[in-house]
Amino acid sequence: MTSTQIIDPATEEVVGTVALTSLEETDAAIDRAHRAFRTWRAVDPGDRARLLRRFADAVDADREHLAALEVRNAGHTIGNARWEAGNVRDVLAYYAGAPERLSGRQIPVPGGVNLTFHEPLGVVGVIVPWNFPMPIAGWGFAPALAAGNTVVLKPAELTPLTAVRLGELALEAGLPEGVLTVLPGKGSVVGERFVTHPAVRKVVFTGSTEVGRRIMAGCADQVKRLTLELGGKNSNIVFADADLEQAAATAPAGALDNAGQDCCARSRVLVQRSVLDRFLELLEPAVRDFTCGDPWAEDTQMGPLVSAAHRDAVAAYLDDDAPVAFRGSAPDGPGWWFPPTVLTPSPDSRVFREEIFGPVIAVVPFEDEADAVRIANDTEYGLSGSIWTCDVGRALRVSRAVEAGNLSVNSHASVRYWTPFGGFKQSGFGRELGPDAPQAFTETKNVFLATTP
Repeated sequence: MTSTQIIDPATEEVVGTVALTSLEETDAAIDRAHRAFRTWRAVDPGDRARLLRRFADAVDADREHLAALEVRNAGHTIGNARWEAGNVRDVLAYYAGAPERLSGRQIPVPGGVNLTFHEPLGVVGVIVPWNFPMPIAGWGFAPALAAGNTVVLKPAELTPLTAVRLGELALEAGLPEGVLTVLPGKGSVVGERFVTHPAVRKVVFTGSTEVGRRIMAGCADQVKRLTLELGGKNSNIVFADADLEQAAATAPAGALDNAGQDCCARSRVLVQRSVLDRFLELLEPAVRDFTCGDPWAEDTQMGPLVSAAHRDAVAAYLDDDAPVAFRGSAPDGPGWWFPPTVLTPSPDSRVFREEIFGPVIAVVPFEDEADAVRIANDTEYGLSGSIWTCDVGRALRVSRAVEAGNLSVNSHASVRYWTPFGGFKQSGFGRELGPDAPQAFTETKNVFLATTP
């Protein structure tokens, strides 16, 4: 059995080791999940709901422990990590209401009665990225379990600790063995087997667009169901009539939260040319005051990047000719730190077009509403974004025109578990969260009962 070392991104210290799941162990776990599905799908809806609520309670009781694991494993700030553990709790509690409400329809037809049923798929494979290991895991397994499926979950190789703990809490809460199985391991072994194993009826993947394309191609061989949440290069559009002070004060959080390691990060800031200079004057102190440091400190807003390799990848975007307008600060010494950085590039530059996935903001001017929409849509991605204006009509026009799945007006919020989340274009397809998420883990069965002789 091979294992991997878990390294604290803030200190570069080894904080533990985790065994990697082999191909044979993956097959055995999928087989157990397939057997468990036969009984889990038959659990009375009220009992399944009670078990999910117990799971939510177990997560809530363990919230400080889960948060501490995430700080050590992923370098998240303690405030963010507490929110993330709480989000798992809340998502489980929300979907605990689904088993008793997953109703079909009676459709009027001649000659009989027509009914539809939402039937669970079977085993669902959930592949989780390293940037938000806890909440994204919950977005996959909570609605899948509520709909009567069993789940095999592969956390990212860099950040498996909270997923392993969630698997333990599920068992402690009373979920039967095999209903939720966490399989730390390599994507080329565990993740690939989710794609190729015929008993896995759906794959849920969050990660890069490049890997998402490969998973999509693999799932095509078995016409396997698939949800993809992929990359993003999102625009924060600031019009001249906006509250510039508020727009500038909140822009760092919209782009730099989790050190910019967020597919919803508003890393492209589009500012109407007439107020560009004023906006940059306001943005500079907001960026310099955005606290990057000890993730255990309550007032820290940004921690380190997740690994040395990722820090090097982010740094590669900033050569000696990079148009740096200003930078914030980051600690010296051990840890994979990178200071918040603001650039003023051209719209056709690499830093403006590619997903850097780090604490880098690119500010570009636009002339008018049509120009803003053109620049915002000139990307292969379409996940998220923000629009800052005091004109309600403009807010609605631009919201309808921007090609992205999740937009906020005078806000940077992207994810609410009550509402659907997903992307346009190469940011993926399918939707997570919201009231309809459990149906994405079901087949619709149509049954006609003849009533005429």
